[in-house]
Amino acid sequence: MRLVISGWIMSKKVIVLLSGGLDSATVLYQSVGDGYECYALSFDYQQRHRRELKSAYAIATAAGVKEHQVVRFDLRQWGGSALTDDNLDLPKERSLEQMSQDIPITYVPARNTIFLSFGLSYAEAIGAEGVYVGVNALDYSGYPDCRPDYIQAMQTAFDLGTKQGREGNGIKIVTPLIDLKKTEIIKLGNQLGVPWEKTWSCYTGNDLACGVCDACRLRLAAFAELGLDDPLPYHKG
Repeated sequence: MRLVISGWIMSKKVIVLLSGGLDSATVLYQSVGDGYECYALSFDYQQRHRRELKSAYAIATAAGVKEHQVVRFDLRQWGGSALTDDNLDLPKERSLEQMSQDIPITYVPARNTIFLSFGLSYAEAIGAEGVYVGVNALDYSGYPDCRPDYIQAMQTAFDLGTKQGREGNGIKIVTPLIDLKKTEIIKLGNQLGVPWEKTWSCYTGNDLACGVCDACRLRLAAFAELGLDDPLPYHKG
């Protein structure tokens, strides 16, 4: 969407944190549907599943973003997660009930705080009015940095920690999926035309999704509950 003010054309810009997964792809398509000029931001933090960056590029291209940036840094330097330390095993073959019992080893310490900080800097630098992020409080993973109270606290940091915020024109954190079930996210994505075949959820670093890690099982269960086929190819056997 473009606004015309006193002869000047101004773009309504937002940053979209894009991992390449089901949730972030839906958020990107939602931001496009909301009429924004979208700037996608992905992260190569040397995660085990860097394969997702290929999907992020494909989704950003399909959605027609204005720009797609990839920020590179190395969280393997201190690990602390099965996604950044190969000495820690990925949970596999867990039931949804087991996933809901505690914060899993796939939680990356303070990851969303890091991501949102980059998103905030990018947003203020280009004059964007918001940062879209696909956090979801109802996901069985229960990550602490995907919950409403955390987002509220980060919004305060956004408002107090930027020139734009102090001048009363703060950058908003937009979380369209925070209260949705995974099935509801898929329904929304279907309405928005998200190309699920381009997305990637698997935590392994293989060319085919494993089908047994927590992310794969959550995804497959949601498609199955809706009576839909997941178009992503999975490893057989």
